[in-house]
Amino acid sequence: MRALEPAASGHIYRNGARIGYEVFGEGARTVLFLPTWSIIHSRQWKAQLPYFARHFRVLTFDGVGNGASDRPLDPARYAEEENAADALAVMDATGTERAALVSFSLGAIRALILAAEHPERVTAAAFIGAAVPLAPGHPERAIHPFDEPPATDEGWARYNRHYWLRDYRGFLEFFFSKVFTEPHSTKQIEDCVGWGLETTPEALIASHVAPHPDRERILELCGRVRCPVLVIHGDEDAVSPHARGKALAHATGGTLVTFAGSGHAPHARDPVRVNLVLRDFLAGPTAPAVWTRGRGRRKRALYISSPIGLGHARRDVAVARELRRLVPGLEIDWLAQHPVTQVLAAEGERVHPASAGLANESRHIESESAEHDLHCFQAWRRMDEILVANFMVFLDLVRREPYDLWIGDEAWELDYYLHENPELKRAAYVWLTDFVGWLPMADGGAREAALTADYNAEMIAHIARYPRVRDRALFVGDPEDIVPERFGPGLPEIRAWTEEHFTFPGYISGFDPVALPARERLREELGYGADERVCIVTVGGSGVGAHLLRRVAAAYDEARRRVPGLRMILVAGPRIDPASLPAAAGLEVRPFVADLYRHLAACDLAVVQGGLTTAMELTANRRPFLYFPLRHHFEQNFHVPHRLERYGAGRRMDFATATPDVIAEAIATELGREITYREVATDGARRAAASIAELL
Repeated sequence: MRALEPAASGHIYRNGARIGYEVFGEGARTVLFLPTWSIIHSRQWKAQLPYFARHFRVLTFDGVGNGASDRPLDPARYAEEENAADALAVMDATGTERAALVSFSLGAIRALILAAEHPERVTAAAFIGAAVPLAPGHPERAIHPFDEPPATDEGWARYNRHYWLRDYRGFLEFFFSKVFTEPHSTKQIEDCVGWGLETTPEALIASHVAPHPDRERILELCGRVRCPVLVIHGDEDAVSPHARGKALAHATGGTLVTFAGSGHAPHARDPVRVNLVLRDFLAGPTAPAVWTRGRGRRKRALYISSPIGLGHARRDVAVARELRRLVPGLEIDWLAQHPVTQVLAAEGERVHPASAGLANESRHIESESAEHDLHCFQAWRRMDEILVANFMVFLDLVRREPYDLWIGDEAWELDYYLHENPELKRAAYVWLTDFVGWLPMADGGAREAALTADYNAEMIAHIARYPRVRDRALFVGDPEDIVPERFGPGLPEIRAWTEEHFTFPGYISGFDPVALPARERLREELGYGADERVCIVTVGGSGVGAHLLRRVAAAYDEARRRVPGLRMILVAGPRIDPASLPAAAGLEVRPFVADLYRHLAACDLAVVQGGLTTAMELTANRRPFLYFPLRHHFEQNFHVPHRLERYGAGRRMDFATATPDVIAEAIATELGREITYREVATDGARRAAASIAELL
């Protein structure tokens, strides 16, 4: 799922080719993100578009040869003058009189043509990794002719017509490994290879052999550029040397910003810093937040709670409640999205208006799911543009408003991009999580094992390099709750590493079981009869669990035959339409239930997904339950079962083999089970808050 859908899209037809364009946001000023070489299309700007669309009107289009544009085979159609003419035609079609230009790599040449020959249409020009022949290229690229059969299939010899026609994917994988020389760039390489496969080697050959301006022509264009110019170039660019960016800045009188350690495409690999540099160039530096002086100033905290499920919200509200007791007058704002906002509203918490700018993570997770199947790790990887977009929302907020404390409960974007950009930290920061370590699923094979290990290695390197980014790291549980696994080959054991870097407040529940009424009284308050056997079926805050609800509903008749007086309640939650679920006599369907924990404490049995929070609520209330881990959800298949086994709680079920008859039999069996669970600590929220309060 995209972080931001276009406000408008369409096509133009120019010189025999269809050109696809998209428009985002609105405003008096327009930023045109130009296409680069036809090897990829305008999705290359996915980490920029949501951010800039909140501040400008944004325009993109796919150059000929890829994306939503045609793929002609005539090299003349790929000439840079043609690409510049396409840009002007798109501007005309969208009513864009003037625009600031942002270009990447080969897109620099068409940007120069526009700025020099149509100065009335261009307000500013930013160049990233400019591929302009103003300085020598890398010598290893020059020794391999393009049109002759290569003498070897190694290195830059693969930049060759014959090789492309023989092994196009192999070329893409090599080329983008040179574009992204930074460690831990697997996702960016994977994206670009996928986009490269959307064109053909024949179209790419046509684009390569098209006429391109020589050095003298480029210098002549540079000399006529009169608008402000920014040049961003990585000093480890293995495609277009840093010297080219330096020469471009000199020739245009522009400003050079060197990204130390960056490769050819920092807008993809280091998007936060690129976004900030571009924003300052286009709109001027952002004024810093202004503090109110004086001893009487109230402390302020910003709480970011993961929207993937509702468990985070419940425990975070409990922590916030304890924090306010320890720090009188503490003001807490929440940066949150649906369904977390529904829990916060029920608790009377203040959701900051900036939350409206967040891209919906739950919707993305739902779009990645199948029938009781969610490849959690891969879905998270494919959520990268949403994470960047949401971090930029956070960053805009904290640059505008001062806070003493930031708290992130599995707010992955916050933790990752703060470690990638530690200079942005300007408040005490607390990280909470109930699992540590990405783990591969068996059928993911060697590739997934390598990817999860790479992600873990990057996280370990972040903590080692910038240990002061996290002022507190709290593991929601005890050391024994951590899986007995390694982060990957040659990497530390997860438990030993976590014990070294985290504090353990114990499990944090969103309620205190001791404070609940006696079970008989609670059942009476909730309308459950003494002679009824109440079965609650709930699947959390996302829409992923609809298939499980339907499967359990199909087991109801047989379960009722085995258990006289059985009353089954399906809880749809905030993201499943109750009308989409079956209803029958004795089978009830309810929407979102704000105080679900009370119903779980009162029930005779629960059927749930494999999420940790609901399972631990049932464990704390000593209720029998069946749990069905989502297929391919590594946390639900490894981390959660390990913890539940430690507590001796719940019965694990396999959705793939659990027919309605199997589920009915399990319901009947578990209703009579003797509970021997390990006790769950009830002071986790207080202990967590005490640790956090020290920072205030």
